[in-house]
Amino acid sequence: MNKKTAAISILLVLMAATALFAGCTGAENTAAGTAETSGTVEMITITDSLGREVTVPKNPDSVVCSGSGCLRYLTYLQAEDKIVGVDDIEIKETQFDARPYALANPQFKDYPLIGEFRGNDDPEKIIACNPDVIFKTYSTTGSEIDELQEKTGIPVVALNYGNLGVYRDDMYQSLRIMGEVMGKEDRAEDVIAFFDSNIADLNTRTESVTDEDKKSAYIGGIAHKGPHGFQSTEPSYAPFMFVNAFDVAGDLGTEHADVAKEKIVEWNPDVLFVDLSTLQTTPSAVDELKTDESYQTLDAVKAGEVYGVLPYNWYTSNHGSVLADAYYIGTVLYPEQFADVDPAAKADEIYVYLVGEPVFDKMNAAFADTAFTKIQL
Repeated sequence: MNKKTAAISILLVLMAATALFAGCTGAENTAAGTAETSGTVEMITITDSLGREVTVPKNPDSVVCSGSGCLRYLTYLQAEDKIVGVDDIEIKETQFDARPYALANPQFKDYPLIGEFRGNDDPEKIIACNPDVIFKTYSTTGSEIDELQEKTGIPVVALNYGNLGVYRDDMYQSLRIMGEVMGKEDRAEDVIAFFDSNIADLNTRTESVTDEDKKSAYIGGIAHKGPHGFQSTEPSYAPFMFVNAFDVAGDLGTEHADVAKEKIVEWNPDVLFVDLSTLQTTPSAVDELKTDESYQTLDAVKAGEVYGVLPYNWYTSNHGSVLADAYYIGTVLYPEQFADVDPAAKADEIYVYLVGEPVFDKMNAAFADTAFTKIQL
């Protein structure tokens, strides 16, 4: 064999080896690509509360919840074990806390931070947590959501939080969206049915009571972006609505209202309720009822018809507390119709279903055991 022939032979061998190696590599790549496509990660496209189409992994291994109440919904769906980071409200130590989902899950304090509360995210901290999906409440524009998604490279699902009152459809839609992403569709429907069933029960107990037989009522001290005094109320206060109460402030609209003191005196309700979130401020609504000469003229104050209810608006609406307050208010306004109800036991029944733990006593203790009882003035 001459040198030229030998060189050609060597070249052919090298080409054959290269082709063989390339073929193995190609087979490996093809197999890997198939595994990625047909593996355990299923991608779905959902429409979020802002009408955005978002592609996310179905039943992701890790998520974060940004914004008021977002982690509460994940807890309702029994998927709180999927979080990998929290906003700073979950870590802060405070004297008062009226968030049943957090009281039932003290381990939330041990997670790394993703930013500040009320949705003030830190994209770098979120990236460090490496979640598969970001859920975010209380974003009114898609541009804010899109910006967070672009900065993190992680799909962001926007949720309208809603409430059990006039925005119940938004609340239920958000539970269903989160349920679809988390593979918790059945639990989402069960939670919705739980709320509907309790609301229907409250209505059934009270719908036949005539207006003439109803006591007039007012709720003061309701939190609204912080604690307030007795003039702070909710004209569409859901517990009153659910028990068909005669709410003297019911004609003031659907949003938070600060009522003139003179108007409360003019209404002179038969029964007064105090949202205990007011105990965080000085003077509280309780202090005002004790010391203000105008309130001393109210028949309810003179008769001792003043009752404490659990705060419900704490890092937005705690829906379980809304139901618990409604049952307690029912026992006060309609004792015969609610004779079978133990308000504290009913509250814990609700909390166990929604957040997995009975937390009424723990929450009540923070408010000097004044929930679901007459307040001594």
